[in-house]
Amino acid sequence: MGKQRRSFSEEYKRDAVRRLAAGQQGLSQIARDLGIHPNLLDAWRRKYGKLSTAVSSTKSQLSLEEENARLRRENAALKEDREILKKAAAFFAKESR
Repeated sequence: MGKQRRSFSEEYKRDAVRRLAAGQQGLSQIARDLGIHPNLLDAWRRKYGKLSTAVSSTKSQLSLEEENARLRRENAALKEDREILKKAAAFFAKESR
């Protein structure tokens, strides 16, 4: 009677690789915490690490574009506010004379 072979879900493997990519702990420590051999975690990193990097860079590029669009809208609103304040200052300067 030998040990039964454990199987892990794709999500579990991806979570382990994300944890490794976070860089807060080393490969050996994470493998120990998960109760798996470091070679297994390394194999998961080779398989899923490239995928998570590609998805991560796509998400960060998208978030940068969204942030850029938000800042452009905010900048336009601030310019409009500034113009209104200039006109109001000019109006009140005439009134006080």
